[in-house]
This record gives sequence, C-alpha cells and structure tokens, in this order.
Amino acid sequence: MYDFDEVRDRRGTWSVQWDGIADRFGVSDLLPFTISDMDFASPPEVLDALRDRVGHGVFGYTDWRLGGDGGFREAIRHWYATRHGTAIDTDALVYAPSVLNQLSQLLRMWTEPGDGVVVHTPTYDGFRKAVTGLGRELRGVPVGDAEALERELARPGSRMLLLCSPHNPTGRVWTEAELTEFGRLARRHGVPVVSDEIHADLTAEGHRHVPWIRIAEAAGDRRWALLTSGTKTFNFPALSGSYGIVGDPGDRAAFVRRMETGEGLASPAVLSLTAHVAAYRRGAPWLDALRGYLAGTMAMVEERIAGGLPGVEWRPPQAGYLAWIDLRPLGIDEDRLQEELVGTEKVAIMPGGTYGTPGFVRLNVGCPRAKAERGVDALVRAAGRLRTDRA
Repeated sequence: MYDFDEVRDRRGTWSVQWDGIADRFGVSDLLPFTISDMDFASPPEVLDALRDRVGHGVFGYTDWRLGGDGGFREAIRHWYATRHGTAIDTDALVYAPSVLNQLSQLLRMWTEPGDGVVVHTPTYDGFRKAVTGLGRELRGVPVGDAEALERELARPGSRMLLLCSPHNPTGRVWTEAELTEFGRLARRHGVPVVSDEIHADLTAEGHRHVPWIRIAEAAGDRRWALLTSGTKTFNFPALSGSYGIVGDPGDRAAFVRRMETGEGLASPAVLSLTAHVAAYRRGAPWLDALRGYLAGTMAMVEERIAGGLPGVEWRPPQAGYLAWIDLRPLGIDEDRLQEELVGTEKVAIMPGGTYGTPGFVRLNVGCPRAKAERGVDALVRAAGRLRTDRA
C-alpha cells in the first residue's frame, strides 16, 4: 500500500535538511543525512484530511480543546489506548507549538538561572540549546550509568531530570525497570521529571515503549511532565504542534496560562490539529509499514558496516531511524572524517561532537533505501581511507 522507495525531491521546499545544508557544513552540494526528519511523504490518510480541510477555505481562530469525539484530544486518547495500552485523561493535556517550546516553559516554571538539569549523554542538541540558552547548567550522565545519575541528581542545585524516551541519538528504549528506577531516584532527591517521548512510536520489533505517565501514576508522583507530538512519527514537523501531559493540576493550569497569555498562543495551527487527528485515527497501518521498512534499512546498514569497517561493532537502534555509530575503535580524528565526508564523498553526516560525544556519527536513514545505501557506503569509504592512513 505504501511506497517508501519513492524519491521525492525536497530541494527548493525551504527544507532545513536539504536547502539549509550550507548553514552547518559550509557547502550546499551535499547529500544530507542530518536533521531528524524523513524524506517520506506523510501518510495518504493525513494528506487526504489536509486536502479536505484546505478545501473548506476558511482558516479562522481555532481551539485545540474543541471537537468532542472527533477532536484532537480524543484522537490522542484513542492513540494511547490502542497503541500503548495507556489510559489518558484528556483534561490533563496541554498544547504548545513544539516539544522544545514546552520544555522551555517548564524550565522557567520549575528551575531558576544557574540550576542544574540532569540529562543522559550523548545529548540531543536541542536539549543543550534550550537548557543553556535559558541560563541553566546541563549536567550529563552516560547512558546506562546509574551511579553517575544518582550522583548528579544529588548534587546541590540539580532541579530537573530531563529524559529522552526513547533516547536520541542512541535509539535506546528504556525498560520499565529502568524508568521506575529513574523515578525513584528523582523522588529521593526532590527533582521533577520531564520526559520527551517524541520518538515513542518508532520502536523496533521486540521493544516496547512505556509512557512516563504509567511510571508516575504508579508511584503517585505529581510534579512531572510528558512531552510529545505526532510530527516526528508521521513526518509533518513543518506543520508544528505538540502536546503534553502535566501531572499536577496546579502546574497544568500555570502552564496553560503561560501559553495563552505570556506566549500569546490563543489559536493553534489548524492544519496541525487536522494532521494529528487523521494520523492517530487512521495512520497505524502506514506506521507499521514504515517500521518494517526502516528495519530493513537498518539491517542493510549493519551488513555494510560489518563488511566494510572491521572492528566497528554496530547494531540497529531499538527505536527511530538514526544510526548512532561508534567509530572510536578506528582511531579516526572527527574533523578529518568530516573533511573526507564533505570534501570527497559529498555527503553531510552529523558528527558525534554535536551531541557531546566525539568519535561517533549520527546517520539519518529515514529515507528511500537507495539514498541510505549511498550514505553508509560513503561513510565506509571515508572511514576506511582514514583507517588505512593511520595504519
């Protein structure tokens, strides 16, 4: 039903990944594997709903809380019930233009300038920009290091635990036991948890995402927030729009006041609401087909890295379409690798230093497989040349 091999030319569409490549890499004639959006068209069910809404022709002020059974909030409730086996109280939902906008509001509500925000490293660069941009201190702990996590939460001034669940850029899907332990440590040190779950619907076969609401409610926590959006899963980030669940009713009311007064968000983007409703009501078959296609692409990446870069042990991520590849066994200088990728191979692949972990690369393979093959082959050639030079 869905052709993920179809190539769509995104150049000239104001695409950050394609048209904005020179801003980050200095040249414009590169094949990009960078920012985490996909080259696939959104589901036809979403496109049909958008066409119908545009055909109506009137785009007046809207309210995300309206619509009843056919509205935005009920679509979210339906999605969580059918996809994640989780009951959602629609009165606990909040709305914002983006997940990072929600995070910024919560940072202002729950922390002060100079306070510490604990995150797992490597760290999504959007977290780094939001936290440090508001004058807070980013306090990193390596993924999987429970002792370091407790140590940072216990440090004076740590005021928030910021999760990426599933984790970006590693693709790690936290287990229920791991999440429960995060909650226990956060309670011990009086730190609220904010969980960004925008990658939650892109889990690989055999892995299950556990929404933070289930962890928090099981423990009786009040000060927490889950932030997410359908824009990542169904590839319509340019429409904007996100939603969240804020645990404490008082915090929730304060959040809504901030958005509607201080931020002036009286009317959300109606096409975002339309796209979300269509995706959550009718987009599951497309998503399942996408997940299968991405699994095939990741298997191809694994095969080509194993065959072309002996010594690099890489396995497909547990979620998402970002291949986080550890090249440190090759002893390659990150700057030299980027010179080879950009100057010789003419591809743009994100260096690990962007996420605080030099020696890795993040390769976005949310694209037709023919393009993904070109990207991984370019990486193998460039890294292979540098490894040979070093030897």
